[in-house]
Amino acid sequence: MSTPTDTRLDVFTTQWQHWHDAHEKLRSDPHGFLAVTDLHWLTADPAELAGAPGKWRVADDAVHLTLDAGESLLRDGVELNTPEALNADGELVFGPIAERDGFNLGYGQSVLELAKRGGGYILRPRDPNNALLRHYRGTPSYAPDDQFALAATYVPFRQPRETTVGAAVEGIAHVYQAPGQVKFKINGQELELTAFNGSAPGTFQVLFTDQTSGDTTYAANRSLTFAAPEEGGSVSLDFNRAVNLPCAYTDLATCPLPPAENHLPVSIAAGEKTPFEREAAA
Repeated sequence: MSTPTDTRLDVFTTQWQHWHDAHEKLRSDPHGFLAVTDLHWLTADPAELAGAPGKWRVADDAVHLTLDAGESLLRDGVELNTPEALNADGELVFGPIAERDGFNLGYGQSVLELAKRGGGYILRPRDPNNALLRHYRGTPSYAPDDQFALAATYVPFRQPRETTVGAAVEGIAHVYQAPGQVKFKINGQELELTAFNGSAPGTFQVLFTDQTSGDTTYAANRSLTFAAPEEGGSVSLDFNRAVNLPCAYTDLATCPLPPAENHLPVSIAAGEKTPFEREAAA
């Protein structure tokens, strides 16, 4: 005979499984991050780039592209290589693009991600036939454990703090506005994490490492997103939903690293583990 506790745990596990399946489906998207084939840093010198048409250059904080006759490039399904879309020099011009922003251009069966990272412009072709995507077999995770679904308190700073963190690639840094901290306890130990604004409205994100990092979980970082309160107050941190960033799978990522204070001196044996792909490359 099941007890109320058994029922609650069954619901908790089922909800986690639905979330996990949806997250894996998103990661396996034909034009998702596992489809990235190259990471090109654009410069002032016109260059042909693998996986992309034409010649690309940066000028006046914008990306300039010269296409040959007959080459096709789409944005939101609209053909760009038309006389009306070209400037006086016969180029397409994109930008300026804000830091950590970007968009996709259609190129045959691929898309080309054009973005700004660490102050520089990048182009990342995403090909659904990329081997990393074709051979992807899912990400190992800890079994869901409600002991790592924690009640916490969000404490806003008086003013958001500009926080500079490193990146998965050398030579660049990311600057975030940290609106506050989230405080919680594990086994009676008081801990806190600096929070950044999440990618979705109404969310916060924490980047962190812990005592499992480099052992059972990816060494550089993991990420947890949670609902943001309108003001300081109670929040829920479910570390069972801690996920890997793209740099855990490929070196073609510019992922941010956690701020120094976000290394937890405890083991968070919950959420996603080191990907099979990274273990095989080690």
